[in-house]
Amino acid sequence: MDERIINITLRKTRAVPRTQRARRAISELRSNVARHMKVSEDDVWIDKGLNEAIWARGITNPPIHITVKAVKFEDDLVEVSLSDNSGASN
Repeated sequence: MDERIINITLRKTRAVPRTQRARRAISELRSNVARHMKVSEDDVWIDKGLNEAIWARGITNPPIHITVKAVKFEDDLVEVSLSDNSGASN
């Protein structure tokens, strides 16, 4: 079991239309974690609390960066949750 704390920048979400920003932030988070943990994007599971933290300010204003904890299991599935020491910030 491999565990990492990753600070992910979601700044590119500002380049898409306002009505797609939170969805784009989830997509960026998934691709970034997949790249760092060396798995496919289909094997990344996002925790409900992390999803709510990204959507907390609505679809138009997701956080600029977020600190997450990624845990890779033996079957190459990765669970991503909000980090204990720090959450979403501006």
